[in-house]
Amino acid sequence: METAEQRVDHLERLRGLQDETGGFTGFIPFAFEPSQTRLAELGKIRRASALEELRVIAASRLILDNFDHITAYWISTGLPLAQVALSYGADDLHGTIGEEKIFHMAGAQTPRGQTRGNLERAIREAGREPVQRDTFYEPVLR
Repeated sequence: METAEQRVDHLERLRGLQDETGGFTGFIPFAFEPSQTRLAELGKIRRASALEELRVIAASRLILDNFDHITAYWISTGLPLAQVALSYGADDLHGTIGEEKIFHMAGAQTPRGQTRGNLERAIREAGREPVQRDTFYEPVLR
């Protein structure tokens, strides 16, 4: 339902707010999960395609040049697409989660959790080096 122009406007507003405040540590773009909504029942909305997800990641990286981190939220996209997103401007996959509930209550079909090993493997396969981080994107030394 949101147009490309509206998405760009939203990103530009976030960029301006970041210029003013410097308060964001990162940005996590994820698509609306419509499957459990009346809009989906009426055929008025569908889930974003993989290509749309990647375009939003890439546009986020380009427009939000004042954000240090762009996350490919594997819970929303699935791990394979999040892995590809590392080549489209994302630099973070969010992390391990034991059992995600919110997206799945909305109808998400992705796995409810990921192991550290799965995430590390996906990151390495994408040609990147995995780094465990804290909430502030500081490396956690093991």
